Amino acid sequence: MSGPCATMAGVAPAPVRLVLGEEELLVERAVQDVAAEVRAAEPGAELRRYRATELSPVDLADALSPSLFAEARIVVVASAHEAGKELATAVLEQAADVAEGITLVVTHAGGARNKALADTLKAKGAAVTRCDKVTRHEERADFVRSEIRRAGGKIAPDAVGVLIEAVGSDLRELASAAGQLVADTGGVVDEKAVRRYHRGRAETTGFAVADKVVAGDRAGALEALRWALVLGVPPVLVSDALSDAVRTLAKVGSAGRGDPNRLAGALGMPPWKVRRAQGQVRSWRPEAIADAVALTAQLNADVKGASPEPAYALERAVLLLCAARGIR
Repeated sequence: MSGPCATMAGVAPAPVRLVLGEEELLVERAVQDVAAEVRAAEPGAELRRYRATELSPVDLADALSPSLFAEARIVVVASAHEAGKELATAVLEQAADVAEGITLVVTHAGGARNKALADTLKAKGAAVTRCDKVTRHEERADFVRSEIRRAGGKIAPDAVGVLIEAVGSDLRELASAAGQLVADTGGVVDEKAVRRYHRGRAETTGFAVADKVVAGDRAGALEALRWALVLGVPPVLVSDALSDAVRTLAKVGSAGRGDPNRLAGALGMPPWKVRRAQGQVRSWRPEAIADAVALTAQLNADVKGASPEPAYALERAVLLLCAARGIR
């Protein structure tokens, strides 16, 4: 399997499973997948969860002891990176000889803390599922696409970025939004559907303000800005969104025309963003983009303390940016 949470290729099913990583939603799903796999063969398998900080070696031994009737059981030791020395030793000892019908699942954040425990489990043959933190935009985009497919739907390429901008980077919220969109649209999710169902958030984020500015929509940009501030969006986030939009125009404009898929790697941004910026940059003269870069640099300083009125600084910057774009 590929993606942010994947089982090591070529590892046969094993009674000891190591879920390695700190992306909580993916870790939780990995545990659920193990339980589903076990229950496919043993429908009555019991699932027992323990947090390492609340588990003693004696409790662990009891949880892993075979029952009189050899009933199947899944025992989860969560956050093993927090385990004390005695419990870490006990986990390794128990993992070396797990009773028939019992599956031991150990979750570990994957950092340096108690790394020897995870390394030893891997060396002893535990099946490993990696659930690394999702940090890159393209990884979140892949996650959104997979969630839409998981729910039985399809999503248009342009709608992926819009959904992330509207909902944010939290995987739980993205998963929930993806499932709801598929249910509400009948399975076909496009940009219009995302904006319709997430209008309240999509229209009040810093990205919405930036989109209006880049398009030269002075009235729309001011309205989006005022709503964002009323609803508590921090000025710094709006400033960051404006700066990002202007930097994107500058980078894509200097790269010239070309295949977005090929330019994406060199520019360090997803293809959909390059494609959209290529359409936007045609309305901006190079001199206007240079002015916009200077304006957003000043705005960044203003919202971080240089100005006593960040809201006023934002409104002034929006007006000046729209004016710069409008010069012919």
